[in-house]
Amino acid sequence: MVKRFDLIVFDWDGTLLDSTAAIVEAIQAACRDLKLPIPPDEQARHVIGLGLADALRYCAPTLAEEHSAHMAKRYKAHYLARDRELRLFAGAEELVAELHAAGIILAVATGKSRLGLNRALASSGLGRFFSATRCADECFSKPHPQMLEELMDELAVAPERTLMIGDTTHDLQMAINAGVTGLAVAYGAHPASQLDALNPVARVDGLSALTEWLRRHT
Repeated sequence: MVKRFDLIVFDWDGTLLDSTAAIVEAIQAACRDLKLPIPPDEQARHVIGLGLADALRYCAPTLAEEHSAHMAKRYKAHYLARDRELRLFAGAEELVAELHAAGIILAVATGKSRLGLNRALASSGLGRFFSATRCADECFSKPHPQMLEELMDELAVAPERTLMIGDTTHDLQMAINAGVTGLAVAYGAHPASQLDALNPVARVDGLSALTEWLRRHT
């Protein structure tokens, strides 16, 4: 089979790292700290993948602008309290290593900060497999295409040879905006029905299914 993609870009939270519950709980705890209405799980899950400022603005629309930095600090404190217990999805490390060994260029586009992603790449051991990464504090937040556009430019890969893999509609809409193929994973933050509405090339429900799809199509 002819190789279809030269570059595969992964989202991080909810796609490679099993962190959805920790993010939701940290958002809710930060709202509680500031005595704001607690967003329900669905609302908190919806913002995963966005930059932190956009995420907190969506979950706490009544928050005064002058208190936004304090809320971000509280969110980070709650998330970091659980950071050491977070693990990659079973099979994620093996999949990334297999793709790398096959000669496919790998990258990450994430709503995490640069500091947060660097810490995650180091603690997970996956950093050595990725040729480039982009974060929300150095680009426009998803679904703006800047992350993908910069990655493709840096790695000299055309949109038609690029695949974006993510667990949110923000990932899939970013892929559409950048003119690249999007693949949805339905084991993370957003439900399958919302992912399907953006017509990804495929939607898989687990890491093993993702691995099999990539073996067939890359």
